[in-house]
Amino acid sequence: MNILLIMDPGIPVPPLQYGGHERLVYMFAEEYTRLGHHVTLLAGPGSKISGEVVEFGVNDLDRSKKQRNMEMLFAWKYLRKNHSRFDLIHNFGRLMYLLPVLNKPVKKIMTYGRPVSKKGIKIVTTLPNRNLVFTACSNYCVSTGNVAGKWHTVYNAIDFSRYHTAQQVPDDAPLMFLGRLDKIKGAHTAIAVAKATGHQLILAGNIPHTPDNLEYFKNEVEPLIDGEQIKYVGALNDEEKNYWLKQAKALLFPIEWDEPFGIVMIEAMACGTPVIAFKRGSVPEVVQNGVNGFICNTTDEMIDALQRVDKIDRQQVRASAEKRFAVSVIADNYLQL
Repeated sequence: MNILLIMDPGIPVPPLQYGGHERLVYMFAEEYTRLGHHVTLLAGPGSKISGEVVEFGVNDLDRSKKQRNMEMLFAWKYLRKNHSRFDLIHNFGRLMYLLPVLNKPVKKIMTYGRPVSKKGIKIVTTLPNRNLVFTACSNYCVSTGNVAGKWHTVYNAIDFSRYHTAQQVPDDAPLMFLGRLDKIKGAHTAIAVAKATGHQLILAGNIPHTPDNLEYFKNEVEPLIDGEQIKYVGALNDEEKNYWLKQAKALLFPIEWDEPFGIVMIEAMACGTPVIAFKRGSVPEVVQNGVNGFICNTTDEMIDALQRVDKIDRQQVRASAEKRFAVSVIADNYLQL
């Protein structure tokens, strides 16, 4: 097949550090190519895949509305001219990119990795359309947009070959928190769990730049970073994630919002590291109690679960996740659609 993948500009594909969706698009591009398909990628400057790349827009997450509108016009022009070249258009970008080809025979998959705008779905599905399928990265995420059209859950994926498992770790192995250091990610709770149990905590992730979250970081997280029990190691690339995750006793995921998926959970599992997470969003779909981690409702439950984490087989943690979330499995799910 000839496949067109679309990703919003702002971060190149693949990303250097932050950019979960861009990393996913790159993996699917490479997997589709490995399977013998011809892949074209429409994405921001500096993007690279084994197939063809068409660059558009600028790499700036804070770019203006005018710039975003120019990007949409470029996508419309490209799709009007080239849609007949493709058997499948797989869009990870803005839904409106698909407007010129909604009623064309080319097959279209619109994939969401975050809560969905019901308004956009209602507008698009009232227009004449053919061969359009919506997917989202969890049952929870599907539920946010499933008001019209054909919907399927297709989970996120990682390349398990890039992660290595530690079969066991010492009793005093550190805990890990990996994610943006926004309040809703719960770094303050992870610190509280570490202090209550006497464990070292490795904090990793981007320091926020929005005023409210930066204030949270400065007031509730940074003063507790002592470089010994609570250690901050910055934003991590893939190699650094592997290094820190595989030596952790558990990944703490004390989110205070309904996370659509949380790729960091399966990154930890790929390293054999159990995940102890709050029951929000997609967590009950990813974490299997007693198999690859524990699902909790409170900080006290998280502390209690940590006392039982040594009973979990780290090889089984990886195996259970790879069976469900390997890029080969998820790419096949998309192609079956």
